[in-house]
Amino acid sequence: MLSELSIKNFAIIEELHVSFEEGLTVLTGETGAGKSIIIDAVQLVAGGRGSVEFIRHGTKKAELEAMFVIPSDDHPVFSKLAEFGIDSEDGTIILQRELNQSGKTTCRVNGKLVTIAILRELGSQLIDIHGQHENQELMHQKQHIHLLDAFAGEPFKGAMKSYAGLYEDYVKLRKKLSLASENEQQIAQRIDLYSFQLRELDEAALQDGEEESLEGERLKLQHFNRLFDRLNNAYDALQGDSHALDFLGNAMSDLEDAATVDKDLTTLAESAGESFYTLQDVAHDIKGMIDEMEFDPMRLEAVEDRLALITSLKRKYGASIDEILQYRDKIADRLDELVNRDGRLEKEQQRLEHLRADLEIEAGELSEIRKQSAGMLESAIMEQLRQLHMEKAVFEVRIDRKEAGVFDYNGFDDVAFYISTNVGEPMKPLVKVASGGELSRVMLALKTIFSKHQGITSIIFDEVDTGVSGRVAQAIAEKIAMVAMNSQVLCISHLPQVAAMADHHYLIQKEVTGERTRTSIQDVMAEDRTRELSRMLSGAEVTPLTLRHAEELLQLADARKTTLL
Repeated sequence: MLSELSIKNFAIIEELHVSFEEGLTVLTGETGAGKSIIIDAVQLVAGGRGSVEFIRHGTKKAELEAMFVIPSDDHPVFSKLAEFGIDSEDGTIILQRELNQSGKTTCRVNGKLVTIAILRELGSQLIDIHGQHENQELMHQKQHIHLLDAFAGEPFKGAMKSYAGLYEDYVKLRKKLSLASENEQQIAQRIDLYSFQLRELDEAALQDGEEESLEGERLKLQHFNRLFDRLNNAYDALQGDSHALDFLGNAMSDLEDAATVDKDLTTLAESAGESFYTLQDVAHDIKGMIDEMEFDPMRLEAVEDRLALITSLKRKYGASIDEILQYRDKIADRLDELVNRDGRLEKEQQRLEHLRADLEIEAGELSEIRKQSAGMLESAIMEQLRQLHMEKAVFEVRIDRKEAGVFDYNGFDDVAFYISTNVGEPMKPLVKVASGGELSRVMLALKTIFSKHQGITSIIFDEVDTGVSGRVAQAIAEKIAMVAMNSQVLCISHLPQVAAMADHHYLIQKEVTGERTRTSIQDVMAEDRTRELSRMLSGAEVTPLTLRHAEELLQLADARKTTLL
C-alpha cells in the first residue's frame, strides 16, 4: 500500500507530507483546493508524464516521494526490482522524482537512479489511477485477456504453465529453423570457409602441450655448445684428473673402518656412502648424455618452423593450442550441420509440426477454461452493474480464434469485453463507452470484480462519482468500499455518501498567505468529520439540520459497511 507521500514545490503545494492507511481513504474539499493536484503528484512519482508547468512558481524544482509497503514476498513487483538490479528491504519501495526548470527529470527507486520507463513499469505494479477521462488498464483491449485469465484462477494457472513451457520450445525451434534458411550462397561460402579451416588445422595435427615442449627443445638446440661444455666440465670434475670420486670413495672406506671402532661415526659413514653412490650415478648419467649429444642444425630449423606455424594458427583460431582444438571441433560440427542440413532441417521441421500439434491441444484447453470462466465473469459483472442501477446493461466477453496455426504466449485466443448500456443498443467494445457517468459505473463494476485478482496494492479513484446522485451515489459509495476490502483505495469525491463510507478522511484546503496560495491537508476526525459531511450536503451554510443529516449518514454508512464484510 501507499504508506507515505511527500510533495514539495508542486503546483500550489509548497510542502506537504501525509501518511496513508489501509482501507478506504477519502479526500474532500472545495473545488480548486488542490485535491486533483495531489493525485497528479502520485501519478508523476509513479512514472506519469511530467512538465515544468507543475513546478511551483518561483522555485527551481519540484520534489515528489512515495513510500510503498508490500507485505507479500511473492508480489510481482519484487521480480521486476530484481530484474533491474534494485535492492529492496522489509518490503519497502520508495519512488522519487524531481522535476527541474531546465526540463530535466531525475528518477530513483530505493535510492538507485532509474529511467522514467523503469519508474513507470514499477509504478504500474503498485498503483492504479482511475479518473473519469483517464486511459485506464481496463480500457485497453489487449489487457482483457489477462484480466479474464486472472479471474479464471488456479485451474487456468496450471494449464498456462504447461502451455508456456511448450510454447517456449516452439519459439526457439522456429527461430532456429528460420536462421537455418539462409540463402544458398551464404551457406556455400560458409562450407568453403569451414572446409579450408578444418583442413588447415587437421594438417597441422596440433597436440596438447606441444608448444611448451618445442620451446624447451629450441632452447637446448640454440645453446648446444654451452650445454655440451658444461656437461663435459662436470664429468671431468667427477671422473677426470681431479679424481673427485676416487677421493670420495677413499673417504667413505676410511669412515666405514673407523665406524667399526666408534659407533658414533656410523651416521657419517652412511652419509659419505650415499653421497659417493649418488655422485657415481650422476657421473654415469652425464656420460650417457654426452655420448648421445649430436648437434643437428636441421632439427633446429624444423622446431623454429613448427613454432612459427603454431603462432600463425594462434593468431587466427585461438590464444592457445587448447582453444584452437576447441575451435576445430566446433567448426567440424557446424560443417557437418551445413553439409547435411537438408536431412537435419527435415527432422527439425517434423519436430516443429509435432510441437504445433501439441500447442493446438494445450491452447485448446486454455480456450475451454476461458470460455467457462467468461460466462461466470459475465454474470458477476452484470450483477455489479445491476447493483449500480444499470439493470438494462448487458456485458459480454468475446473470445475469438486467431488465424489457424497462429499462436502467441497467451494461446490462440483474442479476448475483448463488450457492453450495451441501454435496451435496443448494439453491443460495443468496452473502449467505445463514451458517457462519463456510465463509464464510471462500468469501471467500478469491473474494478469490484478484478481488484482481488490484479495484485495492485493501491487504487485511486479521481472523481469517478461526478454527475451522479441519489441511489446511484449510494451504490457507488458501497462499491468503492467493497474494492477497499481487497486493496488500499484513495478516493477524491464530492459525494457525502462516499465520504461517509471512508475508513480515513482528509480535508484538502487552499489558503492565501501574503501573496501566495498554499494547499494543506488535514486529518478529519469525529465532530470535524460530521461538519465536513454537513458542508458537502448543504453546499454552503452548515445548519443544525444538515449536521443531523450528516450524523445519520455516518451511522447508516457504519451499518452498511458491517453488512459488506
